[in-house]
Amino acid sequence: MSDGSEDGGQTGDTRAVKFDIELEIPSDVRYIERVVELVTRHCAELSYTRRQCTLNVPVALTEALSNAILRGNGEDADKHVRVRASLDERVLVMEVADEGGGFDLDACTGDPTRPENILKEDGRGLFIMRRLMHRVERFMDRGNVVRLTLHRE
Repeated sequence: MSDGSEDGGQTGDTRAVKFDIELEIPSDVRYIERVVELVTRHCAELSYTRRQCTLNVPVALTEALSNAILRGNGEDADKHVRVRASLDERVLVMEVADEGGGFDLDACTGDPTRPENILKEDGRGLFIMRRLMHRVERFMDRGNVVRLTLHRE
C-alpha cells in the first residue's frame, strides 16, 4: 500500500498539495472500511466539505468497492481489487478495478424510486454513485474499472 504525497511550491506562501493513493486489497469486504477511511481523511485534510467527507465520498466509494468485491470478483479469495485515488484542492478521482468481465453502466443503472423497482434489492449502488459524484465512468484496463470524479465545493 502506497500513500504518496507531493507538495509543489507556487508563488508566495501558497502551496499546491496533491495526494496519490494506490493499493490492492483482497476480495474481502472487511477491507472496505479502511480504504474509505484513508481516502476520506485526505479529503478532509484538503478541506473538502463536511457533506463530501461524510456522505459523498464514503458512500460512493463503499458502493464501488462492494460491487467490485461481490459482483466483479464474485468474492473469489484468489482475486484482488485495485484502488487508485488522486486528489488535490480541486478534484478527487477514484478508480476501483476488479478482475471481472465488466458491465454496461447505463443498462445496469436503474431508478430504484420507480414503482417497478421499489422492491428490487439490486441496482441501487450505481444509482447512488451517480447521484453523489459529479461523474461516474466504466472502462476496461487490466480488468473492469469504475472511475468516480468529485469536484470540491
